[in-house]
Amino acid sequence: MAVLRVSALHKYYGSVHAVRGVDLEIPAGEFTVLVGPSGCGKSTLLRTIAGLEDADKGTIEIGGEVVNHLPPRSRDIAMVFQNYALYPYMNVFDNIAFGLRSRKTPKEEIEPKVRRAAQMLAIDHLLDRYPRELSGGQLQRVAIGRAIVRSARLYLFDEPLSNLDAQLRDEMRSEIKRLHQELGKTMIYVTHDQVEAMTMADRIVLLRDGVIEQAGPPLDLFERPASRYVAGFLGSPAMSFVDAKVIAAGDGLALRLGDGATLALPARRSANLGNWVEQPVVLGVRPEHLGRANPGERAGLARHSAIVELLQPTGSRTYATFSLGGTRAVAELQAHDVSAINEKIELSIDMNRVVLIDPATNRVIS
Repeated sequence: MAVLRVSALHKYYGSVHAVRGVDLEIPAGEFTVLVGPSGCGKSTLLRTIAGLEDADKGTIEIGGEVVNHLPPRSRDIAMVFQNYALYPYMNVFDNIAFGLRSRKTPKEEIEPKVRRAAQMLAIDHLLDRYPRELSGGQLQRVAIGRAIVRSARLYLFDEPLSNLDAQLRDEMRSEIKRLHQELGKTMIYVTHDQVEAMTMADRIVLLRDGVIEQAGPPLDLFERPASRYVAGFLGSPAMSFVDAKVIAAGDGLALRLGDGATLALPARRSANLGNWVEQPVVLGVRPEHLGRANPGERAGLARHSAIVELLQPTGSRTYATFSLGGTRAVAELQAHDVSAINEKIELSIDMNRVVLIDPATNRVIS
């Protein structure tokens, strides 16, 4: 278990600047998830930390030791790859034991370590089988077992679940999180799946075009995004963005949407927007900020009449698509709040929780 420090790290592939001056510190024992769309630099950053790619500028420290000059095997890391990288001619036991044997671990120590790792991953009954005899989920458990059997300083996961179906991904997310809680090791996990990031991470590092857009605990990024990019990336269904203008309304402020609708702002939100009167903003609304309006609702809820354009039932909840200020938006409703498309419903919008964004900079202002 070790602290990782990355300072002013750059990585180029010819004219492509894949990682752009990244500064990152991961405390010992933390589960950090690097997340972002394809091409954002997350896997390149992980591979550079591992030593599979050379850093062009900057330093990488593991446990206080600068490791830029060290090959991967000398950095005392364990890595799980997307494609499992198992040896087809070795059985499960030998695949898990391979790293221990290559490091000259005494024979009498190898078997108990392998069996302990296999028991933790519920594959101890598969130790005599070969990779061709295993399912995708079992193959991934073997790959994880090969990593955790070693007492490494740092554990790296490069999109390990992307080849699995949805149910197996759910199961393996739980298994990896449980393993982290049991082992207490420093782990860095790369994914493009924001659900994986939200459910697994102690801290999310969201990358965009080779730089860190925002980093912090999952709920901090979800509830207090720093930019439109962060707000739009996290959440499923995604946040809706609506052009608006801040206007004076009685003793407070409101938002006027493109279709003329007006949404009153609570006093605490108005207090921060005095300089924005008659200025354009972007309103960010998550599906869970919207609900079916009821009589006698609490302060801070604005009402909006809408025609339902699309329904997506999921069982206990229904996602209803409608127009908000000329933009398509989605409301997360109770299963029976709406029954058919083209139905007119009265929605309430939680104006205490919406996000307001400066359209010139795409940074969150309130």
